[in-house]
Amino acid sequence: MFNEFESYIRAQANLSDNDIELMRSVAIEKTLRRKECLVRQGDVCRYKIFVTKGLLRAYATRDDGSEHIMHFSPENSWSTDPESLANGTPSNYTIEALERSEVVLWTKNDLRYLTGTITGLKAYFDKLIYAGGNSLRHRVLSVIGSTAEEKYDDFRKNHADILARVPLHMVASYLGVTRETLSRIRRSYIAGK
Repeated sequence: MFNEFESYIRAQANLSDNDIELMRSVAIEKTLRRKECLVRQGDVCRYKIFVTKGLLRAYATRDDGSEHIMHFSPENSWSTDPESLANGTPSNYTIEALERSEVVLWTKNDLRYLTGTITGLKAYFDKLIYAGGNSLRHRVLSVIGSTAEEKYDDFRKNHADILARVPLHMVASYLGVTRETLSRIRRSYIAGK
């Protein structure tokens, strides 16, 4: 698992062999079964998570039992609840494996040590935070300002790999539309829109 992470991070950041070995020394490798949770809503998130294989989702469950998916994390992507991790507060989200997954984890203290020690890693995380902020703003604007058709079209173009791996009701939850609406939109795409 760490070897896959190493290949990824070497392509993203300027790190020495010693930097990589330091990261490896505090990394936790874990295999998750389908539907296994790394974080449950209401628990404190303890890790920054890198997905080397599989697919995770972060979602909130409302009092009525409805689920609202915030993001999917496929291979070569990160997941966490940043607020819970940073502040030690209960998470608003559950992070669950949608398929058998392999992840590499770092605790908050280990991550703080690594970014304080490895200049290239700090620079990489700064870029990651900036890109995440941009992605979040794009998602919020899409949710509040796009039609259901535009949301689906954007998801289809930017997340085709995820679209093929998750059930329709999860895509609808992510987009903030009903399953019926999404079924209607998909039928229009199949019919040639």
